[in-house]
Amino acid sequence: MHIVLLSLFPAALEPYLGASILGIARAKGLVRLEVVDFRDFTRDRHRTVDDRPYGGGPGMVLKPEPISDCVDWLERTHGAFHKILLTPDGTPFRQPRARALATSPRVLFLCGRYEGFDERLRDAYAWEEVSLGDFVLSGGELPALCITEALVRLLPGVLGHQESAQRESFENARLDHPHYTRPPSWRGRDVPDVLKSGDHAAIERWRGLEADRRTRARRPDLIQEV
Repeated sequence: MHIVLLSLFPAALEPYLGASILGIARAKGLVRLEVVDFRDFTRDRHRTVDDRPYGGGPGMVLKPEPISDCVDWLERTHGAFHKILLTPDGTPFRQPRARALATSPRVLFLCGRYEGFDERLRDAYAWEEVSLGDFVLSGGELPALCITEALVRLLPGVLGHQESAQRESFENARLDHPHYTRPPSWRGRDVPDVLKSGDHAAIERWRGLEADRRTRARRPDLIQEV
């Protein structure tokens, strides 16, 4: 899988892409993670990527030419990408969408900044617009990192135990069950006896019931969506 993040701030992205799960997957060659600064595709000596909005108003708007030149170059070089815009008006990102996107050979994220990008850029390509929720950030870098990690950890060989990705929150429309480790007693709180029983069938039943209980208490909307 080849993932490209288009950003004006590659130095903010690279440390995270090189750490933990993403860094290990990258080092193993299980995924190709690339950050491209679309300022490198500007056409003037000042490397201008934004301008004042037509009609007036606060802030600056990203110009279409550097971004489109960057996208076109990437697709000429590597082939077609599934292109994603991180926008407040995009579809909320959910785990089922992560699973579907994890099968794509190439994914490209455009990390916007300032007041956003020229609307004509939205019309020029077949973008999927995605949002992490009803809140506003200064740019798309953090959402792009979040979604990148959600995709990469689903790739075969990335996690130490692939079953981990199949038994987590939002799989099968449920939250995850509670987890415990040593010590068996901590601050007067004990690990449930069933988890220490060695009865794997009973443990699985307990985990299923706890996952249902937690989902109904905290996220009943997940059950209603099924």
